[in-house]
Amino acid sequence: MELNLTRVDYMQVGVTSPRTMKLLPEKKHKAPQRVAVADQTGVLQCFNMKKGEAQVAFKTLPGTKITRVELGGALGSPSDKVFIATGSEVRGFTKKGKQFLGYDTNLTESIKTMWVSGSHLFLGGNYIFNHYIDCKDEDYYLCSDRINDVLCLPMDRIQEVTPVLACQDRVLRVLNKSNMLYEFEVTGPPQSLALFSEEGGEMGDEVLYGTTDGKIGLVHIDRTTPSLRWGVPNDKRLGGILCMDNFDMSGDGIEDLIVGRDDGTIEVFGYDEADEPIPKFSVSLSESISSLQGGVVASQGYEEIVACTYAGWIQGLTTEPQQKKAGPGDMVPLGADTQNKLSTLKSEIDTLQAKVLQERDKYHIAAMSDKAISAVPQFDVNDKFSLNRDDASYILSIEVKAAIDNVLLQSDVPIDLLDTEKNSAVVSYSSCDTENGNFLLATYRCQANTTRLELKIRSIEGQYGTLQAYITPRLQPKTCQVRQYKIKPLSLHQRTHVLDDTRPMNTLKLTGQFSLAEIHSWVSYCLPEIPERTPPGDSINFYFLSTFLDTQLDCLYKKGEGTFRSDNISTISILKDVLSKEATRRKINLNISYELEENSIPDTLRRIHPKLEYQLLLAKKVQLIDALKELQIHEGGGLDFMSPEYRQILEESETLKDEYKKQPCHLERLYGMITDLFIDKFKFKGTNVKTKVPQLLEVLDNYELQNLVDFFNTGGS
Repeated sequence: MELNLTRVDYMQVGVTSPRTMKLLPEKKHKAPQRVAVADQTGVLQCFNMKKGEAQVAFKTLPGTKITRVELGGALGSPSDKVFIATGSEVRGFTKKGKQFLGYDTNLTESIKTMWVSGSHLFLGGNYIFNHYIDCKDEDYYLCSDRINDVLCLPMDRIQEVTPVLACQDRVLRVLNKSNMLYEFEVTGPPQSLALFSEEGGEMGDEVLYGTTDGKIGLVHIDRTTPSLRWGVPNDKRLGGILCMDNFDMSGDGIEDLIVGRDDGTIEVFGYDEADEPIPKFSVSLSESISSLQGGVVASQGYEEIVACTYAGWIQGLTTEPQQKKAGPGDMVPLGADTQNKLSTLKSEIDTLQAKVLQERDKYHIAAMSDKAISAVPQFDVNDKFSLNRDDASYILSIEVKAAIDNVLLQSDVPIDLLDTEKNSAVVSYSSCDTENGNFLLATYRCQANTTRLELKIRSIEGQYGTLQAYITPRLQPKTCQVRQYKIKPLSLHQRTHVLDDTRPMNTLKLTGQFSLAEIHSWVSYCLPEIPERTPPGDSINFYFLSTFLDTQLDCLYKKGEGTFRSDNISTISILKDVLSKEATRRKINLNISYELEENSIPDTLRRIHPKLEYQLLLAKKVQLIDALKELQIHEGGGLDFMSPEYRQILEESETLKDEYKKQPCHLERLYGMITDLFIDKFKFKGTNVKTKVPQLLEVLDNYELQNLVDFFNTGGS
């Protein structure tokens, strides 16, 4: 069953944090519900819709930024009390707006995530998780990586208190009091959690997760052997999952899964007769979806999805028809409510226009004065710089409440800007002085009313520095904010929790007078997705996978000693150069030793082989397209005289060109990595083979895997 939903706008609040909007339950079935929403100005307000107008039930005074909103109540009763997290404080309000709780937790970190169940309160900061019962500290857990979300299995169905933490290092951590029961690795960094079908499924132990790279999964949380029930990949490469809800939108008695993404996409998945969700509806809004929930708000009996965007727009996707159809020559009469609404809107517009003219005149008079002071307008920027494993590129998303005028990108390291379908801005490049460390200067000019810009960037491992974005919105007077993003030496590596011990590994070992915190900061400088805070314990072990080459890296370090193993010699070479440079900068003497595994070279070349062969074939096909089209025209437009291979190239010409265009410099990158591998192999042996690089390029131009392996073995001699 396909859904037919119509968008309606309700109101706008301030800039919102993720998951700061909730619908209050009603006793009557399908009765209109109140909406509780909080923003970053510290205002919590509750409103309901009456005759198409938003009626505010209560509204608090501005204060500290509100980072989370949850509903709570006694176990077994409706969750009609509103809890908000602001700074290190939790406040509770009744549905009429009376504050009944003001609890200062005295946490050293601001509260980022919250879950309320009866008298139990679960709070998560950046790394610290706390469990309170009746506002008394019960349990505490220090996490080794950043906490993105937290929930607890329903205590009226599960006897033991079982909190679940979604952590940035791609794992769900299941706790028992102040101890960790186990870690369960998922397909990406989990960003959002929700109970399956509201109460956790049949047994109350099923949890939905959504990742920063847009994947969804259902996990069965057992106290001993967890399992993944199903997973939904992100084939369309949509945004990350910020919020989820379960609600029966189709009216078939089975709750659907509603998903909100950070690229503005709202999706509805139905289960029908299948266990795995099937897409039923999708719509794209212009701003990231910070919160959403299914319910009834505008009209009794009509289900809808209520969504709150980053800029604070409260919008509905309702099943209620918003248009009346008429036959040819017929007129649709406007109702009294519609006429009153139109006249009210017109009077509001006239009042606003008069006020704008009045304030503009006042500003001009003040600007002419000798005592005039120009104030810089403040604006919030919601940005994300994350590695996409599918195509080994970084996604940079920038979102501003006001419309973006332009974004200037400047980089002191070589990077490629890749095309993305979501980006409608016009890009222009300026000449750069590469000798002085300026490798990129590009300006994106946005179309009118663009509040979100998404860019795709690919870096080169071994070359590291800073990418800067100068963001200028359409505000007066003109102002700009600068955001910086670190391009790390091993920027295309991604955290994993599995290591293939069968691969031949090269080893780099460092010893010296350094602390655990110092070597952790060096490793964090080299690799992405490492927590800023040093994890607890005497030693630290991280696994990484190269998103470009599928090679792996094992980092094991402790006070005074670090061991790094990889099947790619170039990875070891980059680590050796950067770590020794960092130690020298801090005046710490290092003893460096390494062991090379000769079999790792052909093994790495075989891993590169499918990618290199595919790119060479793609480049060859694209080069043939124009010649084949000319031949086709010369022969009268037919294809019968051509071989099946050439016929297929012509039939898929547009697809091939698009794919080749989306991957600029891909073949050159592979050539560069193979060249680095060749140079690094002999550099560790004390031989400079840079003069043999032209011979290597000739071998690559006439590529055969065995010839390339032989060239590496002989060193080109």
